[in-house]
Amino acid sequence: MNNKYTKALKAAFPLTLPICAAFLFLGISYGFYICSKGFSPWYPFFTSALVFAGSMEFVLVTMLLSPFNPLYCFFMALMINSRHLFYGLSMLEKYKNTGLKKFYLIFGMCDESFAINCNTVIPEGIDKDCFMVCVNLLNQIYWVAGATIGGLLGNSLQINTKGLDFALVALFTAIFVSQWQSTENHTPAVLGIVIPLLCLVLIGPQSFIPPAMLLLLLVFITAYYKGGIKL
Repeated sequence: MNNKYTKALKAAFPLTLPICAAFLFLGISYGFYICSKGFSPWYPFFTSALVFAGSMEFVLVTMLLSPFNPLYCFFMALMINSRHLFYGLSMLEKYKNTGLKKFYLIFGMCDESFAINCNTVIPEGIDKDCFMVCVNLLNQIYWVAGATIGGLLGNSLQINTKGLDFALVALFTAIFVSQWQSTENHTPAVLGIVIPLLCLVLIGPQSFIPPAMLLLLLVFITAYYKGGIKL
C-alpha cells in the first residue's frame, strides 16, 4: 500500500468504527438468516461482497427461494436502492476526476459511506480520492466480515432460528422510524405507505409490489426535480 493510501486509511478508520459495530452485528444476523434458509456459508460471503446492499440482501433471500421473476426482482432492487439515485447526483462534484477509482466509489457507496464522504472535512495532506476509497473499503470489509462470520456460525451451530425472519421487518421498521424522526417533512414516508396500500387494494396481493414501486419511484423523481418534495 502506497503512502497516500496509508495516510488515508489512518484518517478514515476512526470515523468508521461506529459503523464497524453496527455492520458486524447486522452482518452476523444476515449470515445466520440466510443459512437458516438452507444456503451454504458461501452465500453470505459472496452476496455481501458482490451485492453489498444490506436491506436488499435480506430481501434477496426470499427472491432466491421464490420462482424466478426478473421483473419483480428488478423493480424491488430499484425501489429499495432508489435513494442512491439522489446520493449519486450529490456526489458528482466529489467524484469528478477520480479516474478508475470512480468505479469502486460508485459500487461501494452505502448510506454510511455517503454520510462520511459527503460531510467530512478531509485533513490537510490526505488525498481526497484515496480517503473516500478507504471509507468505502473499510465499511464493506465490516459488512462482509460480519456476514461471513454469521454464515459460518449459522452453518456450524445448532441454534433455533425460529423468528429470525422478523429481522428484516425490524430492520425496515427501524429505518422508517429513524428517517421519520430525523426529518420534518413526512410526505415521502406517507406516500410510501399510501401508494402501496392503494395498489394492494386495486391490484391484489399477488402482483401489487412492482407497480407500487414503479409509481413511487416516478412520484419521487418528479417531485425531487420540481422541488415539491425534499428527499
